[in-house]
Amino acid sequence: MEGTVSILECLTTLVEGLITFISPCVLPMIPVYVLYFTGGEEEHRQGRTLLRALCFVLGFTLLFVLLGIFAATLGSMLVRYQRIVNGICGLVIIVFGLHYAGFLRMELLSRTWKPGTAVQAKGYLSCVLLGIVFAVGWSPCTGPFLGSAMMLAATQGQVMHGVILLLCYSLGLAVPFVLCALLIDQLKGTFAWIKRHYTVINRVCGVFLIVVGILMMTGWLTRLSALLA
Repeated sequence: MEGTVSILECLTTLVEGLITFISPCVLPMIPVYVLYFTGGEEEHRQGRTLLRALCFVLGFTLLFVLLGIFAATLGSMLVRYQRIVNGICGLVIIVFGLHYAGFLRMELLSRTWKPGTAVQAKGYLSCVLLGIVFAVGWSPCTGPFLGSAMMLAATQGQVMHGVILLLCYSLGLAVPFVLCALLIDQLKGTFAWIKRHYTVINRVCGVFLIVVGILMMTGWLTRLSALLA
């Protein structure tokens, strides 16, 4: 485990990114994002829309990777207290899971900043900046999963590990974003189904976080990662 990030840890943060996408904070706003990518044009060019979506993805990926570097750097300073760090990070993730599953309510994690509906894409740089701004706006509400990815990065104690894990998290969030930019009409039925079953989905996702937190606290996440390495 010293030199590489395990497949299990990468898959964990990837799944956390996917779950962030379908969260009540992000999914309802997808039509607004797509409107921005298309510039409000009814017949938009897919190539231009794709580039804008990728620039948007680049924006929030840059911010998340910086957060991963920060978390891993902090973890490296506390490497001699690895068990304590694992215990604290695992406990925080369990609390996040309890909140997301609806068993515990924390007002701070229920807030988010949402853009207005009157948006118009102006350029690729503005899409990158918008991705950064939106990432900051999502962070309080999507905190359980972003926070879990950061806690996992902190327990690694190596900057490159933090970068890789937050890239995996960003990838899990980015892929559905790009697909939606290109296939928004075809995916409306899927969005509607997810919204109808939010209660069950949130419970399942919250339990997923609780399990990750327990595995981290008990040291089993490290052991399972070693077995899969």
